[in-house]
Amino acid sequence: MFCPKCGSLMHPEEKAWICTRCGHVVEKEGSGEVIVTKAKETRDILVVGDEETLPRTRIRCPKCGNNEAYWVLRQTRAADEPETRIYRCTKCGHTWREYA
Repeated sequence: MFCPKCGSLMHPEEKAWICTRCGHVVEKEGSGEVIVTKAKETRDILVVGDEETLPRTRIRCPKCGNNEAYWVLRQTRAADEPETRIYRCTKCGHTWREYA
């Protein structure tokens, strides 16, 4: 639901919808059930997945000098900008980024 006052997304509470931007409150109508899921933001984990299934490439690790790393592409900036290539060393686990 969007706030009729400022147009922002409203968040459901027990008996009302509340706008986090302007504080406008809209009472809930009817007996419809609302399910709220909150995501936990994490910035520490850059490479997610089973390392056995990740692609590998030949690139020098800046920490240990190993010549092989797992890699993934992530859209870390705006959609109209190129992806960021994220590497994780197969030997020491060091993670670094390469911007295109």
